Amino acid sequence: MTSAYVVRFVGGPLDGRVDSVTRPDAAPKPTVTHVHLHAGPKIVHHYDLQYAVEYGCEYRLRVEDEPRP
Repeated sequence: MTSAYVVRFVGGPLDGRVDSVTRPDAAPKPTVTHVHLHAGPKIVHHYDLQYAVEYGCEYRLRVEDEPRP
């Protein structure tokens, strides 16, 4: 049995989502883009990789008024 690497999302439409992969990428993506398509206009959210004491790393919703890290 292999240990899973946990990826957590905080904020926005993916808030509370937890993905697990068997092996993490050598260099995790600094930003993940989530595109929501529905009957109206396309909605795009950006999640930036941040360090979290409890989990190691997590993706947090970017507040669009803030500059990118």
